[in-house]
Amino acid sequence: MTEPVTPALREMRWWDIDPVLELEKALFPQDAWSRGMFWSELAHSRGPEATRRYVVAEHGDRVVGYAGLASDGDLADVQTIAVARDHWGTGLGGRLLAELLRAATAFECAEVMLECRVDNVRAQKLYQRFGFQPIGFRRGYYQPGNVDALVMRLTTASDSGSTTESTSVQGTEIND
Repeated sequence: MTEPVTPALREMRWWDIDPVLELEKALFPQDAWSRGMFWSELAHSRGPEATRRYVVAEHGDRVVGYAGLASDGDLADVQTIAVARDHWGTGLGGRLLAELLRAATAFECAEVMLECRVDNVRAQKLYQRFGFQPIGFRRGYYQPGNVDALVMRLTTASDSGSTTESTSVQGTEIND
């Protein structure tokens, strides 16, 4: 009996955009990213001035997940994480998030932020397992459905003496 093959993680490249878009549209039909959005993000992911890290998960010749992170100074933002439905519950989402957190460390970010649909409890539980804490909401963030976003933050610095006021994000209702 053979063991199941674990999807391999690797850097996302331009030739991954089409399979990523297919997965994006299947998982987020109302608010899927466009081809141009992925191109723009990947344009900032290479070279000495890179501020992005995007990865894909491949199972055989199929992209079954992807994730992206943007950094700006000591703050990183999880831009996207997605896992094909037939790979839910396999730990792939956690592997993708761990890779983004490694990238945040490499970018020397002290905090990592993200937005998550308020109705996506599965994702919220994943983020909480990694230490993210809810800090507020963005009303009507996801369009066209006018769905609120839960804003979550992970402080990665060892001397986490920062306060919410010093790192509040414009448009976020802070709940401390």
